[in-house]
Order: sequence, then structure tokens, then C-alpha cells
Amino acid sequence: MPFLVPRPSGAPPATWTAYGLTTLYVLPLVWRRRAPVATLLAVLAASALFRLTVDGPGQPLPYSGLVALYTVAVSSSPRERLACGVLTTVTVFPAVALNTGEARELLFTLFVFAAAYAFGRLTHTRQAYVRAVEDRARQLQVTRRIETEQAAARERARIAREMHDVLSHAVSLMIVQAEAGPVAVRTAPERAEAAFEAISEAGRDAMTQLRHMLGVLRDDSSAGGARPSTGKAPRAPQPSLADLPRLLDSVSRSGLRVEFAATGEARPLPPAAGAAVYRIVQEALTNVVKHAGARTATVRLEYGPGDLRITVTDDGHGPGEGDGDGPGLRRGSGDGHHPGEPSGPRGHGLIGVWERASAHGGTVWTGPGPGGRGFSLRAELPLVTSPPEVGS
Repeated sequence: MPFLVPRPSGAPPATWTAYGLTTLYVLPLVWRRRAPVATLLAVLAASALFRLTVDGPGQPLPYSGLVALYTVAVSSSPRERLACGVLTTVTVFPAVALNTGEARELLFTLFVFAAAYAFGRLTHTRQAYVRAVEDRARQLQVTRRIETEQAAARERARIAREMHDVLSHAVSLMIVQAEAGPVAVRTAPERAEAAFEAISEAGRDAMTQLRHMLGVLRDDSSAGGARPSTGKAPRAPQPSLADLPRLLDSVSRSGLRVEFAATGEARPLPPAAGAAVYRIVQEALTNVVKHAGARTATVRLEYGPGDLRITVTDDGHGPGEGDGDGPGLRRGSGDGHHPGEPSGPRGHGLIGVWERASAHGGTVWTGPGPGGRGFSLRAELPLVTSPPEVGS
């Protein structure tokens, strides 16, 4: 302004002191972001010094004061804003009185300072909103990454359970039959032939199920890209209650006599629950074949008013001599049962049984059989009664 607004005619020429004070009026704005309150105070002091000591060149409009007050409104605390606002308002009155003293100038000056403060608060609000949106975006990104990792961990655990159930069951049957084969060859050749046929069937069944699972994995891994047109294993449904007779028959051919009984009113189960029941029975019978040394195993399904109880017992040597899938596991999933720590060692099989039951809101208990003889596994799953869930 000193270089744009001419001095009135007859006024003495401006001095270098006046130009220096005009520069001092603007210079504090360099530090306005680091020290907004100090900058405003320096600007107000320079303005007072300018008006009271020298006849400045031209008309020094309060641009520096507006910028300083705007910065205080943006970045200062409420107490600092209040103090600076009161100080600026009080300073306006003597400044106007020393200039023209007109009410119009007073109202205009108060208006522009109030507008600078209001724009500062709007900028603060916008910056806070942008920071909140950015923080929320970062949190959502972290949440998505955590959910992705958890989903991957759940999928790995599911695949591990399926692989364990398939391989453990098939290999156990094959080992039992292979161990009995040499004895049968010498004593009863016809039994040896049946044993070798059972080994072959167990191996083929395991290979088929593994091929199905690996085919699904290949399909999932090639999603979004070109899928192979040949060599892809067909998708097959998970086993269900309808497949239990075939399972029991394959176990019976290993030399273990399997008895089956179902009580109560049978009701359809969702596919996932039916697969869980099948896998629980499969793992229980696999443990009997591997560890129990039993002659007979009993599988019982009891349909209650609101749950299905699966019980598998055997007449083997009981829970003191197993090698990994031992007894003592009792777990719940929020249905009133308090989960306890296992009293013996556990392998992956019983842990998988508990995970399957827990996924459907059920519980698992293992321990000695009736009368302390043999081993017993009992799982309870809540029954789904609503039609939409049954058909899901």
C-alpha cells in the first residue's frame, strides 16, 4: 500500500523509518504457523508503533492483523482464541479513533476481523474432518488386513482338518488291514483277499477326496484368471449323514465290529452341520482303530427336542494308553458349559472335533466309557429348526 496509495499533497515525504515500520508490520507473519499467538501480538504491537510514532507512507490496511487472527482461529486452543479475540476487538476501537473515528469504519473493521476469525474456524473444522476421514480410512485398511489374515488362518485350519480327517482315517484303515494281511494269508486266504481289497478301497477313497479338495483349491487360486480346461477335479459335496452307512461299512471291513443306532425323531440338517457330524464320527472311529485295540464300537445318534447328540464308545483299553488323541477334553461355545483344560495329551484329531462342534455352537466331551471301560466321545450340536437355515 505505501507504494500504491499516493501521499496527500502538502504532506512531508515518507522516511526510511516509516518504510522500516511498514516492513516490521508484515515480517512476523513468517512465524505465524509456529507461534500464532505471538505473531498476532507482534503484529498488533507493530501496528500501534506505526500509528503512534511516525506518519507512515500511504494507508496501512490491517491485512497482517487479519492473517494473524485467521491463523490463531485455525490452530490455537479455545482459551488462546478467546484471549486473542478480546484483545483484537479492544484494539480496534482506539485504532479507528486515531484514524477517522467514524462509525462506518468501526463497523467495517469489526466485520472484517470477525470474518477472518470465522474463516479460520471453518478451515479448522474442514481440516479436522479431513483428518478424521483419513484416520477412518487407515483404520478400515488395517481392519480389512486383519480380517483377511483371520480368514486365511480359518481357511488353513479348515483345510488342515479336512486333510487330517481324510488321510488319518484312510491310512489307519490301511495300516490295520496291512498288519492283519500276513496273518490272514497263512490262516485264512479268503480273509487276506478281503483285507487287500479293503486297503485298495481305502486308498482309492482317500485319493478321490484329496483330488476333490485340491481341485477346489486350484479353482479358488485361479479366480479372476484363465482356468484350465482339462485336468480339473470335479467339485463334490461335503459328506453328510446319508454317507454314514458307507463310512461304517468301510470301518467294519477293517475287523472292528461297528454297531449303529439312532433314536428320536430324525430331522434334516444343514449341509455344513451334516458334514460336521460325519467328520466327528469318522475321527472318533479312526481313533478307535488306531489307539483303542477294541473289538466293538457303537455309534449312537440321539435327536432331542433342540439338539443332536453323537456318542461313539468302544470296548478297548480305555483312555490311559493312547498316543496323542487322548481323553479329557471338554469344550463349550457359550451355551452354559464352562470349557475345562484337558487332563491328558491331545492330538490334532480331537482338536478338530472340538473346532467342528464349536463352529456350530456345540460341545464335546471325551473320557472313559460306561462303567469305566473303553473310551467314549460325546458331541452335542444344536438342531436348526427354521426352514431357511435347514436349506442353507
